[in-house]
Amino acid sequence: MSKPLESETDPRFPSGRWVGFFLDKRLPGRHQMELVLTFVAGRMRGEGRDRVGEFTIAGTYELSDGKCFWAKKYKMAHTVIYQGFNEGKGIWGTWTLKEISVSTGGFHIWPEGMPDPTQPRLAEEADVPIEVGAPEAEPELVPG
Repeated sequence: MSKPLESETDPRFPSGRWVGFFLDKRLPGRHQMELVLTFVAGRMRGEGRDRVGEFTIAGTYELSDGKCFWAKKYKMAHTVIYQGFNEGKGIWGTWTLKEISVSTGGFHIWPEGMPDPTQPRLAEEADVPIEVGAPEAEPELVPG
């Protein structure tokens, strides 16, 4: 009996819940996605939902360079091809839809619980020096 394959141990590819968005010039704004992904031995599988509907995901990922490639198949509808990179801040890249007409856009997904890597935030902290000197003397009253 063969041992089942274990989930990926590389911290860039944790199995579990992921969140993110896709961009489509035909529909302005960020379109939220919720996903549950499994990463095992270079293969990624999962399911999710977004404004278009429910979908399944099947694809591959490379530990050496972080490249990812997958097909997002909407139930009873079209398939969208995704390709991207994982550099430790989620997976970002482009999608292509060729079934209806050629449409393209961008996307970014990341593990749930990670701060949104697309939003600016304080990256460093520094102690501000405080000048320490002699206390100012009380003004003297001079009789007049």
